[in-house]
Amino acid sequence: MFGRWFDVRALRIGDPADHRVAIFFSDINDRKGMEEALRRLNDTLEQQVQKRTQERDRLWSNTQDIQVIVDGKGVFQAVNPAFTAILGWTSEDAVGKPLFEFLIPDDEGLTDRALQHARVQSLPVIENRYRHKDGGFRWISWVAAPDGDLIYASGRHITAEKEQAEALLTTEEALRQSQKMEAVGQLTGGLAHDFNNLLAGISGSLELMQKRIDQGRFTDVDRYMTVAQGAAKRAAALTHRLLAFSRRQTLDPKPTNVNRLITGMEELVRRTVGPQIHMEVVGAAGIWPALIDPGQLENALLNLCINARDAMPEGGRITIETANKWLDDTGARQHDMAPGQYLSVCVTDTGTGMSPSLIAKVFEPFFTTKPLGQGTGLGLSMVYGFAKQSGGQVRIYSEVGEGSTICLYLPRHYGETDEDDLAQKIDEASRAEQGETVLIVDDEPSVRMLVTEVLEDLGYTAIEAGDSAAGLKVLQSDVRIDLLVTDVGLPGGMNGRQMADAGRERRPGLKVLFITGYAENSVITNGHLDPSMQVLTKPFAMDALALRIKDLIRTP
Repeated sequence: MFGRWFDVRALRIGDPADHRVAIFFSDINDRKGMEEALRRLNDTLEQQVQKRTQERDRLWSNTQDIQVIVDGKGVFQAVNPAFTAILGWTSEDAVGKPLFEFLIPDDEGLTDRALQHARVQSLPVIENRYRHKDGGFRWISWVAAPDGDLIYASGRHITAEKEQAEALLTTEEALRQSQKMEAVGQLTGGLAHDFNNLLAGISGSLELMQKRIDQGRFTDVDRYMTVAQGAAKRAAALTHRLLAFSRRQTLDPKPTNVNRLITGMEELVRRTVGPQIHMEVVGAAGIWPALIDPGQLENALLNLCINARDAMPEGGRITIETANKWLDDTGARQHDMAPGQYLSVCVTDTGTGMSPSLIAKVFEPFFTTKPLGQGTGLGLSMVYGFAKQSGGQVRIYSEVGEGSTICLYLPRHYGETDEDDLAQKIDEASRAEQGETVLIVDDEPSVRMLVTEVLEDLGYTAIEAGDSAAGLKVLQSDVRIDLLVTDVGLPGGMNGRQMADAGRERRPGLKVLFITGYAENSVITNGHLDPSMQVLTKPFAMDALALRIKDLIRTP
């Protein structure tokens, strides 16, 4: 029985004089064992708690991340040493003060919303800027979670990452600018080369005309005049291609039956590509109309067919095919377009094809694979600009040795085409009616002079103004004005569109013809003109100006 724990009790029994005592032994060895085990457990728990506390304290003190405790109002209850190391503020500086005193003002709204969120649930990562004691700031990325009335937050210092990201953006922007300048240099060089050739033809022809007139040799004048006019037209075509590339070309969109348009220009294309090329047109039945500038689509198709011909020096086949396309979300993403209904016009050749690296460059201005002097490099860039400005897209499908297919995707027009308008032949401009007056506003005297000559030849009364202020003064007077003809870019405080809008406040029915070198955004919105407004692109033929003026004035 020894070696065990007993609980011993003694009780007196009987007569006290007998001196008798009853002794009771209770075995409590198991209880004592349990008590010892409990004591050892308590000692272990205390050690564990002490160890965990020490670990937490070491983590709190040694972590490189900021650890803070704030109440529901955002007042600091505790901050760890990393707070001081990163921000410069000591615990005495921060504890008891609202965190908003340490924030960059621009980030207070974001941080307040985050604090409201963290009162009730864990906070997703947010980033804000804390003032450093030295006067600068540091970017901190926070996570937080509530515990009772307190919020425990951990912040990672990310200033270096932010600076690296900003440096990367700066480098990327510098690279884009470098690439842009390289493209501008290429564009300028090609443009200068082509225009110098054209100007040489114009100026040389004019000099020879002057000499022949002085010599009385009038028979050669027409020939030199033809050369000069041809060079001027080629210069105009070059600027139109440049504007199409930059997507700033004036478009006159109309509901167009593309099958009929292709049929109308088929003979021209056949003659252009020559007898070595077999051409086939496959027009889909029930083709949707497209809202496009038909003249620009003709130019685009002609350019595509010329490129296809040049890719087949030994002859081959060109196929022009139309189809209705309905692009869902997946197809639209693949084509970099908005979902919807489109009309596709594809030109396929059996020529040399293109490599992926070549496809990536063909839409760049003045990029060409043709020998020097045989191409401007603006054909496909013009096609691309026309498609994008029309709200569509252009895509190339090609493999080396397997030919190429270039597809224009043009937005569907929901409505019918005006067949009569497509077939309409404009008659010669008749003379003006009595008293009809046109106001011409342009800062270039030579343009005003030419337009005035055309108007007076047609019997109109012409009023000239050299800037927007002078033009607006006339529009706000009581003088009869049947039509405003104005440039877009004007001196005088307003552009042509602003002057026209101001004039329409006094003359609501005023009709406007913009004559401009390019379509500014203030005049053209998504390729569409306001009612009773038209645009004529410089340079233009005088007959075209006369017809456009008469058409506008006669339009109800």
